[in-house]
Amino acid sequence: MTQNRFTVPKSFRFRAALALAIAADVLQMVVFPLFVEGAESPVDDALDLGVGAAMIYLLGWHWEFAPSFLGKLVPGVDLVPFWTLAVGNVYRKSGRDVIAADEGGRQATTIEGERNP
Repeated sequence: MTQNRFTVPKSFRFRAALALAIAADVLQMVVFPLFVEGAESPVDDALDLGVGAAMIYLLGWHWEFAPSFLGKLVPGVDLVPFWTLAVGNVYRKSGRDVIAADEGGRQATTIEGERNP
């Protein structure tokens, strides 16, 4: 019995993550300060949790997402587009991953460790 798998290309995941990050940053910098009470807004916190979960789903866990969470806790720092910067940094670092075929292409080794293709 064969399994048909639908795989999403990595470039699509990065594009979707970048679009989501830009939308979230624009909402937090432009729209939310007009309507909500600022840095202590539960709507802003919910948006950050949702965007963080979506980023981890799309790109996997990366340490670049930690400053996005922590930066939102400091008043005034919320005006920095942390989500967009985090996605850009993950994309930049993904270009440096070295993939070497091992034993006929069955295993792939990266800087982060081993994984199956």
